[in-house]
Amino acid sequence: MHNLSHFQEALDKRKREGIFRQLCIQPDGIDFYSNDYLGFAKSKELQNLLLENINDNPQLLSGSTGSRLISGNGKLISEIESFIAKEHQYSSALLFSSGYNANLALFSALPTRHDIIIVDEQIHRSVHDACKMSLAKKLKFKHNDIESLEQVLKRQNGYCYVAVESLYSMEGDFAPIKEISEIVEKYKASLIVDEAHAFGVFEHGLVDQHQLQGKVLATVVTYGKALGSHGAAILCGDLIKSYLVNFASPFIYTTSAQNIQWISIKTGYDFLKLNKQLLIKLQKNIEIFRKQNLKTPSSEKSPVQAIVIPDNEKLKKLQETLNDKGFLTYAIHSPTVRTGSERLRVCLHSFNTEEEIIGLTKIIKEFI
Repeated sequence: MHNLSHFQEALDKRKREGIFRQLCIQPDGIDFYSNDYLGFAKSKELQNLLLENINDNPQLLSGSTGSRLISGNGKLISEIESFIAKEHQYSSALLFSSGYNANLALFSALPTRHDIIIVDEQIHRSVHDACKMSLAKKLKFKHNDIESLEQVLKRQNGYCYVAVESLYSMEGDFAPIKEISEIVEKYKASLIVDEAHAFGVFEHGLVDQHQLQGKVLATVVTYGKALGSHGAAILCGDLIKSYLVNFASPFIYTTSAQNIQWISIKTGYDFLKLNKQLLIKLQKNIEIFRKQNLKTPSSEKSPVQAIVIPDNEKLKKLQETLNDKGFLTYAIHSPTVRTGSERLRVCLHSFNTEEEIIGLTKIIKEFI
């Protein structure tokens, strides 16, 4: 008989600390917690466009039958990758079934045992997990701190990869990617930018807005947030794409997704071009939230607004009160964030109303 008591002990400890995770059915309520920033995931118009595609070609729903290096690669996915690369002004794009997998591929394959990966201390967990798959040394620099990054770069002898997000989902703030790209270039290192939360909200992302394609070795864009779909693309040069196809285990050894996933992504890009007014509406809603004068470390144009409540119990009670009133938010407890920086994460959307936003902030104010 297996002794599984240590598993139970770890779970019991989480329950005592009030940080036990469990799967819950999504409740009804006003959405202030999903990543559906532009409302694409609930758009009937977008759903109808996808249904038309399926009706015209039901084969889209079938499995791909293998990895892309065997039977899972076709004309459709290759054409969509070329389309994505052109849209973002990169020479190549490589599609993945998720952003997590894309980051695993990048950071496990590119750096060698002689290299150093320098990450912002608030980089997404997928990057940390990917670094464990790499033989490279991992170092951190202080969040969004240019001087801290330079100090770390200065001390290295090996080749360096610097990893940042353009918009951080826990803090809801922007990286100074232009300044970071200059420091990285100064030390002849390579920059990798994760645009998961910026893509769509800021059209093609902040690398594109700042025209930094020539200074960023690889950009990761994901489609499960503002695009309302699923999957991710690594935007890069032809050489990096070829290298990943040859050496990235998360790409080589996984079955390719169904073609409906790739069609959903392409349709999402087209839909984004036709619905720019949703980006404007989202920014107006962010402005309404900011005018309620809640203290937040988040940037003024970010769809993610964090309210720091450094007490797991108080935070839990606030979230429960909001849920009871029909406001769906997400509480982030330690150890997911540093003890003392527990927070309520509010995600704003183009479809939220002014009345809903003011109603939400009124309850938060009563707690803080």
